[in-house]
Amino acid sequence: MALDGIAGKVAVVTGGASGIGEGTARRLAAEGASVVVVDSDGSGAERVAGSLPDALAVQADVSVEEDVDRYVEAAVERFGRVDLHHLNAGIGGSLATFPDLTAAAFDEVIAVNLRGVFLGLRAAFRRFARQQGGGAIVTTASISGLFGSADLVPYHTSKHGVIGLTKSAAIYGGSLGVRVNAVAPGIVLTPLLGTREAAVGRRGPLERARLAPIGRAGTVEEVAALVAFLLSDEAAFVTGGTFSVDGGAAAANPLRPWRPGETDHVTGSRP
Repeated sequence: MALDGIAGKVAVVTGGASGIGEGTARRLAAEGASVVVVDSDGSGAERVAGSLPDALAVQADVSVEEDVDRYVEAAVERFGRVDLHHLNAGIGGSLATFPDLTAAAFDEVIAVNLRGVFLGLRAAFRRFARQQGGGAIVTTASISGLFGSADLVPYHTSKHGVIGLTKSAAIYGGSLGVRVNAVAPGIVLTPLLGTREAAVGRRGPLERARLAPIGRAGTVEEVAALVAFLLSDEAAFVTGGTFSVDGGAAAANPLRPWRPGETDHVTGSRP
C-alpha cells in the first residue's frame, strides 16, 4: 500500500548518488514523487536520476551556500516547487584520536555533515515561505549522534549537531506547517561503511553489527522506508524526533549482556 501524501510531490535528496540517499530517492520515486538527486558526484547523480521515472540530477557541494541555493533553484525551475527534503549528504572523515586530529580534518567533516544540513534547512524554509505552504524534512543523523567514541570524533560531533539542528528546525517549523525529523542509522551497508574504517587491526563494522540485538547490518532500503514514512502525511503528528534504525543497538546497555544467558561483555561473568 502506498504511503499517503508522497505521490505528486517534489522531493530533494542530498547525497543521492549512493547509499541511503540513493535508497531514499528510489523509494520516493516508487511512491510517485518527482525526485531531485543532489550529490557532489555528478555522474553518480545522473546515473540514479536517469533510472527513475521523473527525476533531475544536480551536482552540488552541500557545504557551499551558492550550491545549495542552486539545487533548490534547479528543482523549482524543473518542477515548479519543492515539497519534501531529505538532507542526507555526509562523509565519514578521519579516524584519528584527539592528539593526532588536525583542525582541517575536523572542519572538513563539520562543513559537509553539519553546515550542509544547516544550509539545507535554511533553503527549505525559504522555499516553503515563497510557496506559502508547508512541507516535510528529514535529516540523516546517526547512532553516532547519540553516543561518543575515542575516534571518528568529527563524525560523532557533526551528528550530535544534526540532532540539535533538527530539534530547533522542528520548533521553528511547527506553526508554519513544516515537520522536521531525523533518522539515526546504525551500521548500514553503504559505500561509506567500507571507506571510513579501513584502519588495520580494527574490528570490522560487519562484525560489530552482529553485536546488536538483531545481529546484522541494516540495508539502505530499511532506512529509506523510515525516511519515506516520516516525509509522508501518515506522520502528520510527528516532528522533532530522532528515530533509530540500528537493529536495536541504541537500546542496549553495553555493560550488560544483550541476550539471555550471554556472557557479560565487560566482566566475563554470567548474569
